[in-house]
Amino acid sequence: MGLADDLVRLDELRSRGALSDEEFARAKARLLDPPSPASEIPAVEAVNRLRRSRSDRWIGGVCGGIAVITGVESWIWRLILVAMAFFAGTGVLLYILLWIFVPEET
Repeated sequence: MGLADDLVRLDELRSRGALSDEEFARAKARLLDPPSPASEIPAVEAVNRLRRSRSDRWIGGVCGGIAVITGVESWIWRLILVAMAFFAGTGVLLYILLWIFVPEET
């Protein structure tokens, strides 16, 4: 269904009284001005900036890289991952996966 069809349906709903003029205006604005792409969402942008640290590292620099994008000290992230390691090795698995898939900073 295209934009023109959606606008026609909205107009029909308004003419039948199912939508008020204010609701029609809001729905029309949403159709004509779609939400921003996912790359502009702050969380997605932060994940895309994630890089392993070269300067703040003990093993692979994962916690140092997470610290840069979150603003939380790297020792806190190390503590969290060690605590998660006691829960069926989740922290170890997560660290290894991040070490493999997150590129190193340039």
